[in-house]
Amino acid sequence: MEDMETTPELIEEHGITEDEYQRIVELLGREPNLVELGIFSVMWSEHCSYKSSRLHLGKFPTEGERVIQGPGENAGVVDIGDGLCVVFKIESHNHPSFIEPYQGAATGVGGILRDIFTMGARPIALLDSLRFGSPDQKKTSYLLKGVVSGIADYGNCVGIPTVGGELYFHPSYNGNCLVNVMALGIAKKESIFRALAEGVGNPVIYVGSPTGRDGIHGATMASDVFGEGGEERRPTVQVGDPFTEKLLLEACLEAFGTGCVVGVQDMGAAGLTSSSSEMAARANSGIEIDVEKVPRREEGMTPYEVMLSESQERMLFVARKGGEERLLEIFRKWDLNAAIIGRVIEEQVMRIKEGDKVVAEIPVGALTEDAPRYRRPSRRPTWQDDLNRLDTDGIPLPQDYARVLERLLSSLNIASGEWIYTQYDHMVRTNTVVLPGGDAAVLRIKGTQKAVALTVDCNPRYCYLDPYRGGLIAVFEAARNLTVSGATPIGLTDCLNFGSPEREEVMWQFEKAIEGMRDACCRLGVPVVSGNVSFYNETGGVSVYPTPVVGMVGLIEDVERCMTPWFKKDGDMVALLGWHAEEFGGSEYLSVEHGLERGMPELDVDRELRVQEACRQCIMDGIINAAHDTSEGGLAVALAEMCFGPERTFGVRIGLRKRDIRADALLFGEAQSRILVSFSPENGEKVAEVAEKRGVNLDVLGTVGGERFVVDGLMDVEVERLRSLWKGGLEGFIEGGKVKDV
Repeated sequence: MEDMETTPELIEEHGITEDEYQRIVELLGREPNLVELGIFSVMWSEHCSYKSSRLHLGKFPTEGERVIQGPGENAGVVDIGDGLCVVFKIESHNHPSFIEPYQGAATGVGGILRDIFTMGARPIALLDSLRFGSPDQKKTSYLLKGVVSGIADYGNCVGIPTVGGELYFHPSYNGNCLVNVMALGIAKKESIFRALAEGVGNPVIYVGSPTGRDGIHGATMASDVFGEGGEERRPTVQVGDPFTEKLLLEACLEAFGTGCVVGVQDMGAAGLTSSSSEMAARANSGIEIDVEKVPRREEGMTPYEVMLSESQERMLFVARKGGEERLLEIFRKWDLNAAIIGRVIEEQVMRIKEGDKVVAEIPVGALTEDAPRYRRPSRRPTWQDDLNRLDTDGIPLPQDYARVLERLLSSLNIASGEWIYTQYDHMVRTNTVVLPGGDAAVLRIKGTQKAVALTVDCNPRYCYLDPYRGGLIAVFEAARNLTVSGATPIGLTDCLNFGSPEREEVMWQFEKAIEGMRDACCRLGVPVVSGNVSFYNETGGVSVYPTPVVGMVGLIEDVERCMTPWFKKDGDMVALLGWHAEEFGGSEYLSVEHGLERGMPELDVDRELRVQEACRQCIMDGIINAAHDTSEGGLAVALAEMCFGPERTFGVRIGLRKRDIRADALLFGEAQSRILVSFSPENGEKVAEVAEKRGVNLDVLGTVGGERFVVDGLMDVEVERLRSLWKGGLEGFIEGGKVKDV
C-alpha cells in the first residue's frame, strides 16, 4: 500500500467530515492511503451515495404490474406490451453547466444516453428541463445560449431527437442554473441488461474513450455549494465527444446480441471507481482492476487520477469467460479503445493494482451499503406562513385585460420555446408524431399501433410557496399533459433539485415535496422507476427554489388517437372540463403584474382524477378535436396557445357568464384540474354525457373562428399580435439580452 500522511486539511479537501473519516478507519481497520481516500471521497459524496436523501426516497411507490426494473439500476424499465419495454431516466448536470455551459450540458446528454443503452435499449428521445436566473443578469443569456448549444450539438451528432422540454427563469437560479436531461429508449423485454459483476474469473473490459484528467472529483464538486463565481471549478468539467458516443452506442448494442455480456455499466459520476464497485456490490462479488491496463490519453497519470477521472464515453463490461475476444473484436471494429483491465473475484473487495503492486483494497460494502445515511434535521421556516397569506382585497383589478394577456404571453416563463427547439433535430429516426410545442411529445413505436407520450414538468414557484402541494401538482400536471395527448401515465422518473441538505429549511422542503409526489403517484397508480437527487444548488448561502422535476411516460394504444392542443377548424365549440375558482396565488399573473409570490392554488385529487379520466375518454371516443392543459397564465393564456396552430392561426370568441369570481382570477388564475377542449357542435351532447358520467363540470365557453381573440366585455385583440408577442418573447431576449416590456 502507498504510504501517506493523512492530515485534517487533506481530509477536508476530499469533502470528508471528521466523523466520516473515523468510520472509514473502522471499516478498513487502518488509515486509508491517498488512492483509498479519493475513492471514499467520491463514493461517499452526496452525488453518489444519496446519504441525505436515501431514507426519504424510500417513500416513493416503485412497484407495479408494468415495472420490469425499478430504482437501483442505470435506468427504469416499464412494460408496454407486444414484448417491448421503455427504458427511461432523468439526470442533472447543474454544477458543470454553470461553470462551463456548453460542455456541462453536452456531457449531461451523453451521460443520460449511456444510462439508457447500457440497459440494452436503443435511445429514441431526449427532453430537457432548464432553469436560469433573472433575465436582467448578464450571465443568464450566456448560460442559456451555451446550454442549448451543448444539448443540440451532442444530441444531433449522436442522432437522438430532442422532442420536448421546459424552460423557467427566476432570480433564485442566478448562482446555479439547473440542467436536467431525460432520455427514453426501446428494448425487447428479454434483452434488458443490468450492472452486475457476476461470475468469479470473468474478465472486466474497458471500452470507449481513453482516460484523461478531465472531471476528476466531479462527483465531489457536484456535492458542494459554490462560492461566488464558481469558475475555480472549471478544470473539473468533463469534455464530451458525441461521435465516439455514437460508435459506443452501436458497438454496445451489437455486443449485447452475442450472448457474451454478463453485466455492463456506464462510467458516469466517479468514473471507473463507481462503475466497478457498484457492479460488484449488486452481484455480492469482488473486482480487481489493474490501472496500468486502462487506456489513457495523458502521460504520467497516477492510480488516483485514473480511478477518479470522469472522462466521457466510457463503459465497463463484465464478459463471459471465453467470450472476451469476440467482444473485443466488435469494439475494435467500431474503432473504440478496448482492453481487459481486470477480473471478477470471490473476495468481496475492490482491489486496485498498478502492475503487481496493490495500491488500494477496500471492502465493496464499505463503498456502497455502508456509506453514510443521514436523517438530516428539518424545520419548517418561520417565513413560510407569511408566504401562504394572500390578501386579494389589496390587489387592484386590471385596467386593460388585453395588455395583461400580452405581457403574460411574452413572459419568458410562458413565451414560445421555438428559438430553442428549432436548434434540435426532433425528427431524426422518424418516430416523432407530435413535435415540440405541444403539451407532451409523442413518439410512435415502430412495428406496433402504439405510441408513447413524454413530458417534463415542475413549477418551482409552487414548490417554494408550499413544497407538499408543489410536489403534488408537479406530478398531476405531468399526468395531465400526457392525458391531453391521449396517453395513460405508466411510469415516472424524477430529478430532485434542492439547496444544501445541511440547512434545516431545505430538508423540510425536500421531505414535503417527496411526500406530495408520493401521494400523487399513489393516487394515479404511477410508479417511480428511476431518478436523481441534486443537492447543494446554492451560491453564497442563496438556494435555488425547490425544483423536483417530474419526467413522466404515458402509453397510447392507438397512435391514430393521439391528441394535440391546437384548434383544428372554425365553428368548433370551446369548453372547459373542470371548475373555475377564485384563486391566483402563486400565479405568473401575480408575479408579472403585481410583483408578488404569495398564496398557492389548491388541488382536489378526486376532481383531478375525474377530469383526466373524462378527457381520455373523450379522446378515445373520437369526440373532441383538441385538448390543452391550463397551467401557467391560466385560462386566457391556454386559450391563446390553442389559437397558435403549427399550420395556421385561429381566432376565438368566448363569454364568461356572470359569476361571483373576479375577472382576473377567471382569466389568469392558475386553478388546477382544468382542461380546455374543442369539438364539433354535433358532438356537444356526447362530450356532455362523458363529463356528466364522470362527475365533471363542463362549461361551454364559446366558438372557434375569425381573426381576433375576444372575451366578451373584457378584451378584443388581434390574434396575430398575440402570436407575435408569444413567439418573440424569448427571441427578443436572446437577441437583445433583456426582456422587452409590452
